[in-house]
Amino acid sequence: MLRTVVRVNQPGGPDALTLMQEEAPLPGPGEVQMRQTAIGLNFIDVYQRSGLYPMPAPFIPGQEGAGVVTAVGPGVALAVGARVAYAGVVGAYASVRTLPAERVVLVPDAIADELAAAMMLKGMTAEYLVRRCHEVKPGELVVVHAAAGGVGQLACQWARHLGATVVGVVGRREKAQLARDSGAHHVVVAAEQSLVDEVRRLSEGRGADVVYDSVGKDTLDASLDCLRPRGLLVSFGQSSGMPPPLALARLGGPRSLYVTRPSLHAWVHSRAELEASSTALFDVVSRGIVRVRPPTTFPLAKVAEAHRALEARQTTGSVVLLPH
Repeated sequence: MLRTVVRVNQPGGPDALTLMQEEAPLPGPGEVQMRQTAIGLNFIDVYQRSGLYPMPAPFIPGQEGAGVVTAVGPGVALAVGARVAYAGVVGAYASVRTLPAERVVLVPDAIADELAAAMMLKGMTAEYLVRRCHEVKPGELVVVHAAAGGVGQLACQWARHLGATVVGVVGRREKAQLARDSGAHHVVVAAEQSLVDEVRRLSEGRGADVVYDSVGKDTLDASLDCLRPRGLLVSFGQSSGMPPPLALARLGGPRSLYVTRPSLHAWVHSRAELEASSTALFDVVSRGIVRVRPPTTFPLAKVAEAHRALEARQTTGSVVLLPH
């Protein structure tokens, strides 16, 4: 079976993404082959393509997708024809791919393939952020950077459902309403307002309990400065560039701050964690607690154009590549 794949032969800009045809690999023991109907595009794909996150070249980028099982290897109980999805397994930019069966989950009938591909990585990221990395509690003040982005929209809704007061941060005024529609009680436009001043005003000087920061270099200082004593900064991305080195002494003194640098892989490392996270995600989406907006779509053949749009922050929410 022939498949279409996108490879990166050496790190670079969007033009480093090379489209090609090749024979699809058959599944070995413990593996599943799937025909992908939708592929999620995420900032980690950009980081790996550019070399910010070094990868052994050549490689096929992409971390998540959804589709239909076409073949299984020995020892795999999944049935051919089952609808499945996955996140956090490199090699997604392909019309057909093979991967370990233990990393895929069944997709509920109520969730379409494009929606599954749009929500797996971002949704499970939001799940571990607000339920496990920091367990959001009623009455807390939570700051979510990039609140109009894919993870930001989901994290705002989920944190609000858990009873927090949510402050969403956006880069431009035109994204403010989307952040409000996604659950933010208050929205800070970073280019026009001081996040630190707004958080102090909203918290009557106390500060935020937790800040979820996927922006990185441009926001690190404000994220730390708006925390309450013993507050937590969760730095899980760097869309503006890698955060500068952080002097530990800056965390000390009367505030005694906490900082963590988590990854989805570390929080769904075991099969049990993967199933628990995806089940929680499918549950809140199916019940309408967390709404996943229809993604922006690009044909897989226009993957370079999709990367440019993502890097230029011309998209809101999720971006999905369509192989067929």
